[in-house]
Amino acid sequence: QVQLVESGGGLVQAGGSLRLSCVGSGRTFSTIAVGWFRQAAGKEREFVAAVNWSGGDTRYTDSVQGRFTISRDNAKNTVYLQMDSLKPEDTAVYVCAARRSAAVRTYAYEDWGQGTQVTVSS
Repeated sequence: QVQLVESGGGLVQAGGSLRLSCVGSGRTFSTIAVGWFRQAAGKEREFVAAVNWSGGDTRYTDSVQGRFTISRDNAKNTVYLQMDSLKPEDTAVYVCAARRSAAVRTYAYEDWGQGTQVTVSS
């Protein structure tokens, strides 16, 4: 099991940027895929982005493609989500999740963090 702690959320104006961080515990963190999900108030949780164990393979949902960038630093057990050109519809709780596998997927995540709030004002 991997424990995950997110940080970096906050309040930003539309068009602004934020960088979220997800720090994972355990020696296996560098060998597994990690993803970001988000849940807006009153809506279901949705996949945002994911990265494989090495950082060489990524996936994005269509609504953030070209605006968000996922990356990782395995020496720091950290995965980042750089969010640029933010829109009010990006407002949500962003949660980091880990698979028990190296390959990137948009589903099948077993370990979850607590989340960090991102609010984008218009």
